[in-house]
Amino acid sequence: MSKSVDVLRLSLKTALHQTVAPTEIIVADDGSTPDTAELVKKIAEGTDIPLYHCWQEDIGFRPARCRNMAISRSSADYCILIDGDIILDVHFIEDHLRHAREGFFVQGSRVILSEEKTNKILASGDPRVGLFDYNIGNRKNCIRSSILSQLFSCKNKKLGGIKTCNFAFWKRDAVMVNGFNEDFVGWGHEDTEFAARLLTIGIQRQNVKFNALAYHLYHPTHSRDSLARNDALLLETKRHKKKWCENGLDKHIGNCSQCT
Repeated sequence: MSKSVDVLRLSLKTALHQTVAPTEIIVADDGSTPDTAELVKKIAEGTDIPLYHCWQEDIGFRPARCRNMAISRSSADYCILIDGDIILDVHFIEDHLRHAREGFFVQGSRVILSEEKTNKILASGDPRVGLFDYNIGNRKNCIRSSILSQLFSCKNKKLGGIKTCNFAFWKRDAVMVNGFNEDFVGWGHEDTEFAARLLTIGIQRQNVKFNALAYHLYHPTHSRDSLARNDALLLETKRHKKKWCENGLDKHIGNCSQCT
């Protein structure tokens, strides 16, 4: 199997071993090989937690569309998004649910792991990361503390630093803005534009610090060829204070043909 499948296996392993279990897990698959479907099926057979796979054809980097597919498939009231190359602290779900509040979406933090550290984790299969480990960035984000979280978690009206690798929201709020804008193709800003529309309808941003710890495994950077176009889409949403995207979640509601 490919390295990307090994990464997803480890990510799912940490999602399945939580102090508070997720009610379901949905893998939003942007055009990977059949190895991914085989992995998800195998893991699903070994757990009581519902585990689904939503796949779309690889015709470009389209995270907005596959996230909408997963949201439409979800039966949960509250959605927590991570990337497939994120490994989770054992308290991740517990912490997110503690910070979930009506009228808010949550932006969490991440620890950035080097290529060397990532390779060591994949080779050992041990997802644990320590505060004093070598080859990690944003080291302070390794600290889990209820006291520090209360002191430093705060509301924020800005769009800077929006990253859906550690991000949560109420499903009904996503429905109100029609989810992610599928006009975004290629790397960049589909997550920020989604958050901008949430802010416009009055959903507030809550930054969570020193809780809901997530560790980002190394991967090569995506092409930035689409960034100028995506910048323009984001600017249009901000300038016109858009609340709704035309090309979004609604077309997937009730249509889960690509989810198993």
